[in-house]
Amino acid sequence: MKQSSLPELALQIASGEVRVVDLTHTLDPDFPVIILPPEFGQCARFRMEEISAYDQRGPAWKWHNISLSEHTGTHFDAPSHWVSGRDLPDNSVDAIAPEVFVGPVVVIDCTVQSATDEDFELTPQIIEEWEQKHGRIAADSWVLMRTDWSKKSGAEYLNMRDDGAHSPGPTPDAIRLLIDQRNIRGFGTETVGTDAGQGAHYTPPYPAHFYLHGAGKFGLQCLANLDQLPPTGAILIAPPLKIKDGTGSPLRVLALVPAATNSSASR
Repeated sequence: MKQSSLPELALQIASGEVRVVDLTHTLDPDFPVIILPPEFGQCARFRMEEISAYDQRGPAWKWHNISLSEHTGTHFDAPSHWVSGRDLPDNSVDAIAPEVFVGPVVVIDCTVQSATDEDFELTPQIIEEWEQKHGRIAADSWVLMRTDWSKKSGAEYLNMRDDGAHSPGPTPDAIRLLIDQRNIRGFGTETVGTDAGQGAHYTPPYPAHFYLHGAGKFGLQCLANLDQLPPTGAILIAPPLKIKDGTGSPLRVLALVPAATNSSASR
């Protein structure tokens, strides 16, 4: 990077030539969390308790105690989150090198298919067709699957039925292609997990989690505003909280987008 590049970037952001897009949902007690079969432990929703509010408990300040799971709201998955990544070095959020939290991102638009098929899955063929138009996915990129699922809320967002959740996600072969042949940095979705809602029925169960974290890759889920990102050319900023031995973390995901580019709606 040239010595002048960082000041130029700061000026481009200030002038609006480069936009900062917030890809994060607001944390509140009503935001849905993943629901596992009852025999397993459950992810905690966000909770906030007022400590004081410029009153007798603290006359000049306002603050809160909060509680939540590492995997509540828009959040980051570290390799240690999954059994396949438990023995890898530097596998927790506090041990991951900080430079990997900033990097290039591509967006694969699956909104049309997901609008008519709640169980729509990203396949290797769809990835390769996307590459024919936008170019091969560069190594060390984040790959985000856009479905517009983030526009749903409440029960519709989780879409639970007797056989579990129904929401879009990747097939095992798609994740293996992205890891083994494209060497991506991580994979992100607008749904509550990086896997399809019915991902438990694959072998191995939840293949996106299993293969990503076993390869030392990362996950992002519950993303929003992916319709504001171009297919290529944006930069993702996704640093989790530095939690000792943390398997994941809520975070505020941002993207730097050239103002003149088209959104990912341009398929």
